[in-house]
Amino acid sequence: MTIAIHSVHFHLSADLQEFIEMKVNKLKKLDNKIISTDVFLKLSKPESYSNKIIEMKVKYPGSEFFAKRKSDTFESSTIQVLHALRKQILKNKEKK
Repeated sequence: MTIAIHSVHFHLSADLQEFIEMKVNKLKKLDNKIISTDVFLKLSKPESYSNKIIEMKVKYPGSEFFAKRKSDTFESSTIQVLHALRKQILKNKEKK
């Protein structure tokens, strides 16, 4: 599985990148058919509270899963997005 992390209009720290990669790799344990994951980190209105947005798109044979969350920190947003994606992946596995 390949992981592509894109930070829009800011520099991504090595610690945050490592944290995201570690968490995304846990999705691989759910289903090893995952092809790739695209992660987009964005800031909405830098002066406001709860402005860290994460969007993730997981490519899977025959379908794609997507989740987007906004919170105070990128770490919190990452955990929320992965929880949503986990539900989608498990639901898809039950269908098959």
